[in-house]
Order: sequence, then structure tokens, then C-alpha cells
Amino acid sequence: MPTSSEQLIIIGSGPAGHTAAIYAARANLKPLMFEGMFAGGVAAGGQLTTTTEVENFPGFMSISGPELMRNMRDQSTHCGARIVTETVEKVDLSKRPFKIWAGGKEYEAQSLIAATGATAKRMNLPGEERLWQKGISACAVCDGALPFFRNKDLVVVGGGDSAVEEAAHLTKFASKVFMLVRKGVLRASQVMQERAKNHPKIEIMFNTVPFEVLGEQSVSGLKIRDTVSNQESTLNAGGLFYAIGHVPNTAFLDGQLELDGPGYIKTKPGTTKTSVDGVFAAGDVQDKIYRQAVTSAGTGCMAALDAERFLSRLSF
Repeated sequence: MPTSSEQLIIIGSGPAGHTAAIYAARANLKPLMFEGMFAGGVAAGGQLTTTTEVENFPGFMSISGPELMRNMRDQSTHCGARIVTETVEKVDLSKRPFKIWAGGKEYEAQSLIAATGATAKRMNLPGEERLWQKGISACAVCDGALPFFRNKDLVVVGGGDSAVEEAAHLTKFASKVFMLVRKGVLRASQVMQERAKNHPKIEIMFNTVPFEVLGEQSVSGLKIRDTVSNQESTLNAGGLFYAIGHVPNTAFLDGQLELDGPGYIKTKPGTTKTSVDGVFAAGDVQDKIYRQAVTSAGTGCMAALDAERFLSRLSF
């Protein structure tokens, strides 16, 4: 027998999940949230729990990522959301009520919001874990403007459009930006390639990969290798930014929702509705373009409102 039968279950506890929980709780939907237990390799609260300072979330001149997420969690419970610290293992979306399994227990829900985010790909280099958020980041837009990175030589790893965008953004603050590209060509679109090649602050290092991060208290440089000659050298830099892609956290869905090519949940334009009636998606799990805390929060609000409208059409 199910442990509980709910109107709305929210899976995920980043800005999207908590904003959805706040709106849903205030609408008296009594939402139940599964915040995850190191789901996707990060703590409950999502990617912001690995961020030191956040300066671009409205209402805060500067706040640490973990503190911002604690505030969101406190507000969710204050509004009436219930939170379970378990990771959802699987779901059955074939009929309503939907079934959700977490912590060895089964739950039912008339509606569901997936807000499980996307995990930035990392290279797991020697020194990376020790220096993560001490000069290493996976989001230039989030962290590049921090005083820590200003007027330093910075490195972006990647060769696609996102990597060029990250590098171009960093030129506003850095003295120089090195792009490390594994192959002899950029994967970015022609327009983006020209932007990178013609920017006076960007130097593209083709056929180059990092294999160790250097530094004691913060990043001081990288050991790099030429993939053609196999020659090794040291590149002095004060920051490292990964732009090698993200992995949307959708494995628990087991193909039951329509996904796009890279695996993000498809939503109907202008809504958070998915391919299954009564299931909604918010945040980075359905957004491969913006990936910001504030845009995630916005779609969390949308998902809660969409779920409220859906539930209002049902008779319990």
C-alpha cells in the first residue's frame, strides 16, 4: 500500500523546486517534496549548494549559495510544504494517481513537478575536488563577476557555443581568457567561432587538455598537455571554468516523458506542461539555455500555477 496519497509531489529542491513548493503550499495544495540525498552528486538544494557567493539573485547584494538555499527551504516549510530527505528512485506515470518510489516506500500523487536540475560535467582532475569553488566553476555567468576572478588570467575548457559564450562573458572581468580545446577545431557555430578568434582578450589553445589543477588555497594554474605532440607544460591562471556540457537528471523517469536529444524534458511552449497530463517540469531539467537560479525560480512558479489549474479540474 502507498505510504501516502498526495495532490502534488515535487521532486527536486533547487530554486525551481522550492519556488514551486512555496506557491503550491500557499494555494493549499499541501505539496510533498523529495529534496534528494546527494542526488546528481550534490547535496539537497542543488547546484547552488556548491557556490560560494551569489550576487545576481534579486533581493540579495551578496549571499552564499548554501545560505540562499537554506532560506528557500525554510520558506517552503513555513508556507506548509512537507519535505522528505530521500532521492526518488523511480516513478510510474502510466496512469493517475502517479506512483513514486523513494527510500524504499511507495507514494501516490495526482500531479507531479519534476525539478531535478542538470549536473554540470566535470573532468575530475587531480586538485579539482580540493579547489572546487576556490577558483573552479561550471558557470561563468554565475561566478565570473565575483571579485575573486577579476583582473586575472582565466581558463575555459570547451569548444562549443556555450564555451565561447562563457569565454566572452569572462572577458568583461578577466585580464585574459584561455580557451582549451581538445581538438584542432571549435565545435561552435561559425558566428561564435569568429567571435572567439577575433576577441583581443581570448586566446584559443587547440589540441590542448588540462590534466591537473594547481594551487594551495586557490587555483594558481593548470598542467596542460598537447594532444598531438603529448608535450606537457604549465599554464598560469587564477580560475578554471568548465563549459563541457550538462547532464539533465532524468534517469529516474525511465523514458516515460518526452525528452529532447540531449535528454532535457520537453515542455509545451509558454507552459511547464510535459507530454504526460498532470506532470510538469521546472528549472534546469527543462532549460538548457539560461540555467540561472532566477529563471529556475520563475519556472517553479509557473509549474505550481499550472499544477494548481490542473488539480482544480479534478474532483477528489
